[in-house]
Amino acid sequence: MDLDLLLALKALSDASRLRIVGLLSERPMAVTELADALGLTPATAVHHLRRLREAGLVESRDRHPFVEYTLRAERLAEVGRQLDAAGRGGVERPAMAQGPDGALRPAYDARVLRASIVDGRVTQIPTDEKKRLLLLRYLAESLFSPGERYAKRKVNARLATVHEDVASLRRHLVGARIMERDAGSYRLTPRETWPA
Repeated sequence: MDLDLLLALKALSDASRLRIVGLLSERPMAVTELADALGLTPATAVHHLRRLREAGLVESRDRHPFVEYTLRAERLAEVGRQLDAAGRGGVERPAMAQGPDGALRPAYDARVLRASIVDGRVTQIPTDEKKRLLLLRYLAESLFSPGERYAKRKVNARLATVHEDVASLRRHLVGARIMERDAGSYRLTPRETWPA
């Protein structure tokens, strides 16, 4: 069974989290609204929301002065489809899940990327080489165009949109041979040469 499906089912196995899903199905809400509606402390509501967000079931957005949460109805529908297929004994599709950008990716890749990227920002550069390469490939595909040359300041500016330590990201991209430096400019190497 798909690990992302198991993560979603685990997140939905709590009564308070199910009630949060029900409330968010009506409209986006802030933490304090959810906490009041459920009779919970804001800290407890945040804990439940974090579990739902890790499972890809809710997303957050800054609405000054609050953070507003929205139900990801398409992910909830996908969980329903997966349960229906499992209940019918049908052939399961290859394990796919939504990455941090909402695109379907292999489940392992999506899980690793969602653990490293929250709200479009890299929260951690994985120490595990396989996970770090997944992140670097994702960033290269997202931030740079094949064949285009970039000055160092332009590379730094693009990397700064996702993480404050641009020097480390740039070194990792060059070290993994996803990007190369030549005469003060940078460019992506051919995709087929990237490490698997």
